[in-house]
Amino acid sequence: MIKSVLVTGGGGYVGAVLVPHLLYNAYKVRVLDNFMFDDKVLDFIREHPNLEIVKGDIRDGKIVKESCRGMDAVIHLAAISNDPCCDLKPEITKEVNYDAVIQLVDIAKKSKIKRFINASSSSVYGIKEEENVTEDLPLEPITYYAKYKAETEKVIRDVASDDFVTVSVRPATVCGYSPSMRLDLSVNIMTNLAVNKGVMTVFGGEQRRPNIHIQDMVDLYAVLLNAPKRLINREIFNANCRNMKMIDIANTVKAIVGEHVKIEVTPTDDNRSYYTSSEKLIKTLNWQYRYTVEDAIRDMKRAFDNGLIPSPLDDLKYYHVKMMVKKGVK
Repeated sequence: MIKSVLVTGGGGYVGAVLVPHLLYNAYKVRVLDNFMFDDKVLDFIREHPNLEIVKGDIRDGKIVKESCRGMDAVIHLAAISNDPCCDLKPEITKEVNYDAVIQLVDIAKKSKIKRFINASSSSVYGIKEEENVTEDLPLEPITYYAKYKAETEKVIRDVASDDFVTVSVRPATVCGYSPSMRLDLSVNIMTNLAVNKGVMTVFGGEQRRPNIHIQDMVDLYAVLLNAPKRLINREIFNANCRNMKMIDIANTVKAIVGEHVKIEVTPTDDNRSYYTSSEKLIKTLNWQYRYTVEDAIRDMKRAFDNGLIPSPLDDLKYYHVKMMVKKGVK
């Protein structure tokens, strides 16, 4: 039975929703994060008796070893995320998204951790002509971010044993409200612009993108903590609740935010379009998605209306690549 969990990147977009969820479900949680974007993001639960926060760099082996001590499981979320951020300094991307992960897995296994849950990405597939992208298709990563996610998946899978269960998840683009908000992801971008500017720009529009509500993402990580190891060990699962054209996302946002919102469509050279399938996850774990893209849009609109996302157009903490440029990546 898993009772204690190390969450790397627990102060990030998904982590800031996952950590309180785990605490609510009686897990002991240790967070390892450098808190680059907001060092106060977990203040609302900081005094919880079952929470320990370690501020540190995942590349620091000593801190990683101390963080793994006494834990039953690791949910690994920490990364330099998305393509633009990773392109800033490829050498740093390798250090964080590959070298540090290899070190983390090694330390976790030596620390007698029972389960390692890895956050990968659907971007590992690259550009596919197949209409239905499933886990058995070859990986063709075309960016640094995708390349290192693909490479760490293999290492994590190969190191698994009966006593060290590993599983990787390839999430779709996550959407919805988080205390560590990101406004540089497709559904979130459009909702922010619709609510706060009254106009959205859609580049192209016919490209399809997979999406998943942040609460479904969090629920899935929690389920994997105690799922039967015979079902998940060495496995990889897509996680995607809905594939939508970009123009359809815009129209959905408009319908929820208000008919006054304008949609401006402009040509683009980025015609990447893909449809990921969650059939394996649904069949293997009897998984059911409970939330929709519409729910994510409504949640964010409510958060904007209630002042939970202050200065959404100006504060760089919501825009990872801009914040990383400002602070310098090192």
